[in-house]
This record gives sequence, structure tokens and C-alpha cells, in this order.
Amino acid sequence: MDDNHLELVHLLREVTIAFGLRQAEFAAAHGMHPTDVRALVCLLDAARAAEPATAGILGARLGLNSAGTTAVIDRLERLGHVTRTRDPHDRRRVLLSVTPEATRLGRAFFGPAIEALAGATASLGPTEREAVRGFLTTARAAFGDGGATGDGA
Repeated sequence: MDDNHLELVHLLREVTIAFGLRQAEFAAAHGMHPTDVRALVCLLDAARAAEPATAGILGARLGLNSAGTTAVIDRLERLGHVTRTRDPHDRRRVLLSVTPEATRLGRAFFGPAIEALAGATASLGPTEREAVRGFLTTARAAFGDGGATGDGA
């Protein structure tokens, strides 16, 4: 595949690396492990999608076993970033949620970048937004479905 076809892939890789570095910076500034930040993102995504967030779901999304997931949740709870509550519909199930303080910290740190990206998408027309959505959806599926092939992209 020629470089013209890989340009967007390379840009996405650069964005991914930059985002990972910012996540690590945020984690270090707040006494967390980078996995803790990814856990908070997963929990916020679940809340935005109105999905109940449980330890099992979190572990699956992070690729962690039960012990690793419990360690992440325990750390986040100790830091005051996550709460555990019994599901009112199924008392056997424990639901996880991000605290308002953790949300405030995240917005203070990541807010400028998020606003810049939101501003950039606001300038796109519907067709352009759909093209970007399609590319990012395909990228997510390629990695989420084990699509990395080691072809040097």
C-alpha cells in the first residue's frame, strides 16, 4: 500500500500516541496508573450510553482478569474517583460510577483538547462528519476485532 493510502492511518497513530502520553501525564499528576485513567474513560462511556457499569464489564473492556479489575477499582475508590453501589434492581450486582470530583479533574485536564476537537467537528458538513465517523468506526473495529496484521502500517 502506498503512503497516500496510509497517511490517515499514520495520523491516527500519532493522535493515539499523543493521547496516551496525555493520559499518562494525567495519571501521574493524580497518583494513578494509566490503566486507572482508561478505566475512568470506560466508566464514563458506559454512563453516557446509559449502560450499567459492573466490574465484569469494566474488566472485559480493559482486558483484565478479575484480580486486576478489582485492583483498579480498589485504587480508584481509595482515591475518591469511583463509587460502588448496589444495583437497585438486582441487589447481587454492584454498579460502578465516576465521582463528580473525578469528572471535574478530567474536564480541567482534557477539556481544552476536547473543546478543540468539538470545534473542529462543528466546522464539518454532514458528509464530512460521516466520512470521519466511518473511518474511526473502521479503525476501532480493526483493533477491537484483532485486525492488526503486522504489515508495517
